[in-house]
Amino acid sequence: MKGNDRKAAVDAYKERKVAAGIYAVRCGPSGECWVGRAPDISTIQNRLWFTLRQGSSPHRSLQAAWGTHGPDAFTFEIVEQIDNEDIAYLRDGMLKERLAHWAGALKAEPI
Repeated sequence: MKGNDRKAAVDAYKERKVAAGIYAVRCGPSGECWVGRAPDISTIQNRLWFTLRQGSSPHRSLQAAWGTHGPDAFTFEIVEQIDNEDIAYLRDGMLKERLAHWAGALKAEPI
């Protein structure tokens, strides 16, 4: 990639719209569910799957289920998206509140 192309790609990445949100990870065979929050919901699945594949996830019950059932048993879904522009200064508090709501609604373990 040439200098100008690289600069344009970096600029485009920095200018992209980022949405915060709540996500759910489900294990089909066991029926377990975990919910989490992320300031950039578009990148969290890649990060989670990477740590699970490496065996280094800080979420012990999720890592144990991953080891038992394997990666094909898991699904990832975004359950709620929050537009950062509307609530940038309130985002963290709102994410915590929505995480608690979804953990209860889905009977899921918060991560």
